Amino acid sequence: MQRDPISKASSAATRIAAGDDRTTYDRISVALHWITAVLVLTLFLLAQIWGFTPRPTRHVLIAAHMSLGILLTAVLIARISWRLSPGHQAPPANAGWVEHAATTVHYLLYVLLVSQALLGFVLRWSGKESMSFFGLQIPPPFPPFSKAAHHNVGEAHDLVGWTIIVFAACHAAAALFHHFFLRDNVLIRMLPGLKHRGDT
Repeated sequence: MQRDPISKASSAATRIAAGDDRTTYDRISVALHWITAVLVLTLFLLAQIWGFTPRPTRHVLIAAHMSLGILLTAVLIARISWRLSPGHQAPPANAGWVEHAATTVHYLLYVLLVSQALLGFVLRWSGKESMSFFGLQIPPPFPPFSKAAHHNVGEAHDLVGWTIIVFAACHAAAALFHHFFLRDNVLIRMLPGLKHRGDT
């Protein structure tokens, strides 16, 4: 039974938002995906709450934010390296415009995440402060910026952070829509140990 045009359009839109090109994922890719998701959410929450805490607690939260940000950078490098390495570039099951659009959204999230990681380093160093990785101090490799330039980097860091959260929320909502309403494999492909449903 064929679906009506509205259902097809809804499926296409949510597949794009979910970044799903019907590619299969190996266990390492799945693990790196969820580590990234947990780190991004934790970093965002830390940034939102430290302004409401007293100075000693705020310092601990900022230090944790930096440490986890550096860890996220390492995970991103691992994800990109793994994805680009031979044997891990599984082609999509279909080559239509929906799959191309989904792939574009997927790579856009990569660009945003890498940009945010770089902005985090630049923000800290441009204020003439060292990055901290679980107590290990990483001094600035360049001179401090002007106050205006430092402020602009901070604004960009905040903007990209919120953009990532909005994209990630749409990404998750689309995957859940496919799982509970369209009942296909969009979400299951990223959940280890679950049996795939038949694609619709």
